[in-house]
Amino acid sequence: MSDTPEQELFAAVAITSFQLNGQFLAIAEELAAPGGITAAWWQVLGAVLREPLPVAGIARAMGITRQSVQRIADLLVDKGLAEFQPNPAHRRAKLVAVTDAGRDAIKRINPHHAVMAKRLTDQLGADHLAHTVQLMTQLSAALDAITPTENP
Repeated sequence: MSDTPEQELFAAVAITSFQLNGQFLAIAEELAAPGGITAAWWQVLGAVLREPLPVAGIARAMGITRQSVQRIADLLVDKGLAEFQPNPAHRRAKLVAVTDAGRDAIKRINPHHAVMAKRLTDQLGADHLAHTVQLMTQLSAALDAITPTENP
């Protein structure tokens, strides 16, 4: 039995995304090091830089499990990089907020992040990179549309 053209495309996009994920995780670990944090810590801190969010909100935004986010949030709070704040919308679901120490860690990452962003933009071109982001966003939305959602 042979695969359909649709199956081959689906497999190709999945395999490519797995490869990209590995590449981005390796780069993120390297970039996060000057901040004294891991890529996973950076991911959670990055989600709350603009505004505090509950663990479930971070998990949804980042596409990772609530349990993983909770474990990382607890570590970040223990290290003084984040804090739990009261959530006016939900008494038990505290908000995760970045602290000044967390912002400082992110600031130490930014120079290396800027260099990597420039290198990638120079390699692909700004228009092509922007188009890639658009296509990846559309792909993510399409996958959300065709897969069942997790129960809250």
